[in-house]
Amino acid sequence: MWSSSLRRTSNMKCLFISAQQSLSPSPKLICNPHVTPSPSPPLFSSASFLQPIKSPAICAFGSKPRSYFVRALHTMQNREAISYLTQSQAAEIDEILMGPLGFSVDQLMELAGLSVATSIAEVYKPSEYNRVLTICGPGNNGGDGLVAARHLHHFGYKPFICYPKRTAKPLYTGLVTQLESLSVPFISVEDLPLDLSKDFDIVVDAMFGFSFHGAPRPPFDNLIQKLICINQYDQTRQKSCVVVSIDIPSGWQVEGDGGPEGIQPDMLVSLTAPKLCAKNFCGPHHFLGGRFVPPSIADKFKLRLPPYPGTSMCVRIGKPPQVEISALRENYISPEFLEEQVEADPFDQFRQWFDDVVAAGLREPNAMALSTACKDGKPSSRMVLLKGFDKNGFVWYTNYESRKAQELFENPHASLLFYWDGLNRQVRVEGSVQKVSEEESNQYFHSRPRGSQIGAIVSKQSTIVSGRHVLYNQYKELEEKFSDGSLIPKPKNWGGYRLKPEMFEFWQGQKSRLHDRLRYSPREINGQRVWKIERLAP
Repeated sequence: MWSSSLRRTSNMKCLFISAQQSLSPSPKLICNPHVTPSPSPPLFSSASFLQPIKSPAICAFGSKPRSYFVRALHTMQNREAISYLTQSQAAEIDEILMGPLGFSVDQLMELAGLSVATSIAEVYKPSEYNRVLTICGPGNNGGDGLVAARHLHHFGYKPFICYPKRTAKPLYTGLVTQLESLSVPFISVEDLPLDLSKDFDIVVDAMFGFSFHGAPRPPFDNLIQKLICINQYDQTRQKSCVVVSIDIPSGWQVEGDGGPEGIQPDMLVSLTAPKLCAKNFCGPHHFLGGRFVPPSIADKFKLRLPPYPGTSMCVRIGKPPQVEISALRENYISPEFLEEQVEADPFDQFRQWFDDVVAAGLREPNAMALSTACKDGKPSSRMVLLKGFDKNGFVWYTNYESRKAQELFENPHASLLFYWDGLNRQVRVEGSVQKVSEEESNQYFHSRPRGSQIGAIVSKQSTIVSGRHVLYNQYKELEEKFSDGSLIPKPKNWGGYRLKPEMFEFWQGQKSRLHDRLRYSPREINGQRVWKIERLAP
């Protein structure tokens, strides 16, 4: 990533792998409420036990308008639409970053290594790709690999380091000390297996960066051959190891490629901006990392780069590879969920799990799939937001003239499904449904943002609308009408429902599909209602 004039010689790279998550099937008729993140602001909710859940909005993409990111997404799926740097341009950018802009080498190295680690974690999950070999060169690319290995250790991977030509500078010796303090093994070139794919799931190529030229010298010439052999094994049997290259595949020319005999990595993590040789990258996963390019550099070099989503340190370039749906599966790794460890009351158990989700920072923890059925049994499902729960039940709000409201009028029973992907958990709740009081609906309605209050008036939920402009125009009229801050009246056809639970099922994903499923169902014992806990087969 850094130029040779800035002590970026013989840049070496390391190898890493992690695994991709898939969603668990939703039980019975319940739809999976997990939705693909969009540029709309996420809601992170935290609620007191007996009070409605308040959800402050947090914008995931900063202050830029949503349309900017939608356009940018479509543009960056076309690899030809982004900027690629020549060797001289990349060197000049490094000089500016570490000159007038005041960055230090260790700052940029830390950001670069973190970008590599997060890119790997985006695609390769540690439960599937745990053993990561990082092959580091003596320059700054090798330093990027050392930093990435440290972060991967904290992400749950098991890193190994091959660092044959160590740099005796405090920055590099410090990185080695940090890894040694984590008991990360260092392996000599002589102790590496002939076939790296037998002992490692990911190999991170952190050997040479954009300032390298000429032919690789020992031992790196042989190490590059080992990575090329991984590609050759792929031609003869199912590949058990992936190669990740940092910035440039080692041995490639910055403004050319590695030829048909060169390293062909599965993932390339470009830093700052892709180099010209990245146009010849044919692997399935190309990411951009190094989230530190200021507007002055972007303007000077006319850089067209994709926006980073949310707080992420990496962003994908190009379309993700197509996958065979039948091959998508997840081998969950979770703590055991045992009968003797759970709360006797399912409301208390739900509160405990909900607090875990909020603490984990998962997006919209109060999102749930609501399933209803009309009187003839025809079911339907949709996503709604939980707005409060206590031991009387679970509350949400909606239009009383919507399809789900009509179905609840005909058949006042429903089920809810909460799906929390990040914790491998879901909760299903079944029960009877009734409207909350008008007073409770009024109180919640006026606690909402004024824009949401106007939106509830405008939306005649589930009715056909001739175009979005109709909703927008009605919204603007009401916004002007109530611009004086006067009270916005709650529509008579809008209010809340409360589901009174008659069954809870808590689901925890486990290995080999042997999931934990604990069902709570009510029983009358000595005139008192108690909950019976039973384990269900997965």
